[in-house]
Amino acid sequence: MTAAVTAAVPVAPRVRAVLRNKLAVVAIAVLAAVLVAAVFAPVVAPYDPAAQDLLVRLRPPAWLAGGDAAHLLGTDQLGRDVLSRLIHGARVSLLVGVSAALLAGVIGAVVGLVTGYVGGWPDRLLMRLADLQLAFPSILLALAIVGFLGSGLWYVILVLGFTGWVSYARVVRSEVLSLRSRDFVTEARAIGVPGLVIMRRHLLPNVLAPLATIGTLHVAAAIVAEASLSYLGLGVPKSVVTWGGMLSDGQLYLGTSWWIAVFPGLALMFTALAVNLAGDVLRDVADPKAYRS
Repeated sequence: MTAAVTAAVPVAPRVRAVLRNKLAVVAIAVLAAVLVAAVFAPVVAPYDPAAQDLLVRLRPPAWLAGGDAAHLLGTDQLGRDVLSRLIHGARVSLLVGVSAALLAGVIGAVVGLVTGYVGGWPDRLLMRLADLQLAFPSILLALAIVGFLGSGLWYVILVLGFTGWVSYARVVRSEVLSLRSRDFVTEARAIGVPGLVIMRRHLLPNVLAPLATIGTLHVAAAIVAEASLSYLGLGVPKSVVTWGGMLSDGQLYLGTSWWIAVFPGLALMFTALAVNLAGDVLRDVADPKAYRS
């Protein structure tokens, strides 16, 4: 009885069209490289990211005068290898981004399904709560909550997850409002199928595509937000290597040892951009209406 309300443009031609897009291929390649670096960081990184050697402090990248081939991207003010710290920082960025997006997606999907299908006072109450949260900039709300709870990896994930559910909920609610009058839903209700079963079996599968698209965008936003919190000293503890922490460490050396801050900044920028482009790719593959031959 479940009907897939996505339409019938075959997936394979859409995938081929995406792969002909060079920008999409580059974005996927960047994400793959970051993922490999994050998963295999202890193997890929040439040094322990916390290992200090003051004899080689502030060494420039290998291709500059005074550089050392043993430290391809140079060293920081404590003689720590920038490349190794960059690779290990990818682990935290991806963990925070993906975990926060999953948490926000679960909360938003539940709220969107309930408000869209049930309607009535739950809809009015939860949507007013969503409007209230949207009235506050998410990064300021995250700063306030982290400042109150304290810093820590899981605190950051929880804060970014609980401050990011609104966009998921609004999109899911909109989709459910258009789906609940479809024949496969009305027929299920007519034969007495419980509402929870209808939401789980008939409505949820039809909102997964927009959820996944929003999720990729939220991953990028969460990565940037985590870096911002770490830069301000309110995110992950200093003992954990993060791109935001590297930016904070390198800001005093921008005039002389620019590589300490520039390389994590570039990694952050290109990763966020690649995730956003991957979201566009996912939308084109998952949504037949977005397909262009």
